[in-house]
Amino acid sequence: MLPPILSESLRVERLTIPIKGLSSLLEGTKIVQLSDLHDDGVCLSPQLLTQAIALSNEEKPDLVVLTGDYITNEPNTIYDLAPKLKLLQSRVGTYAVLGNHDYLYAHGKPKITEALTEVGVKVLWNEIVSPLGDNLPIVGLADFWSKEFNPEPTMSKLSPSKPRLVLSHNPDTATILQRWRVDLQLSGHTHGGQIVIPGFGPGLMLLQQVRQHIPPQLRGCIPYINHCSGILKNWQWHQGWHHVRGNQLYINRGLGTYFPGRCFCPPELTVITLASS
Repeated sequence: MLPPILSESLRVERLTIPIKGLSSLLEGTKIVQLSDLHDDGVCLSPQLLTQAIALSNEEKPDLVVLTGDYITNEPNTIYDLAPKLKLLQSRVGTYAVLGNHDYLYAHGKPKITEALTEVGVKVLWNEIVSPLGDNLPIVGLADFWSKEFNPEPTMSKLSPSKPRLVLSHNPDTATILQRWRVDLQLSGHTHGGQIVIPGFGPGLMLLQQVRQHIPPQLRGCIPYINHCSGILKNWQWHQGWHHVRGNQLYINRGLGTYFPGRCFCPPELTVITLASS
């Protein structure tokens, strides 16, 4: 477990998002989003997870969505996490997509999918579901870094006149998804930058900028600078709500925390209320 000093208190972020053409039956629909748990015994404290689940249930949401990275390196840790996620309560259920950590390691994808499915969490991988009704389908995409990320066959099944929500772990996919209508994309992946320097932005973005001016032979001497260089291209989307050429994107800061920890970037539970545009 991380020492408390390396993290911050859980913050509940609340926002109302307008959806063009939203059915009057769905006005006020409440969605809770959790992301990037990294429940490996190091990156996430049991107390924080218990608190997040309790706060989610207190909201009495219509829908809970999980946007990836349930593990860090060892897929078998999902067997401890999954029973806890079974405690999440909502009117129509819990739906999830996988993140890059969930499929990179041997047997990660099938193990995590099976474990979550067994506790009633529906995992989406290039799939469309309609738990809120046909008037607001939910698209769950394969992770951006996987060989199976190909949104066209899935997105093309939906009429351009129909509102939809899209779950996609990596917010960089928003550039590709501009080809289609995306009333709201929910993502994670960034951890909000973890260390955010007021007036300058996320520390990982600054490391990436510094890296460009360091000779390649010296980059290995600076901690994290190579590992962090490829995490995100569009650092303007490191957290929060954004417009992307008519589409809407929200990035959750996640619950899990990598060393050295979080600063000005608390772990997050997001509560979204949908409204007609």
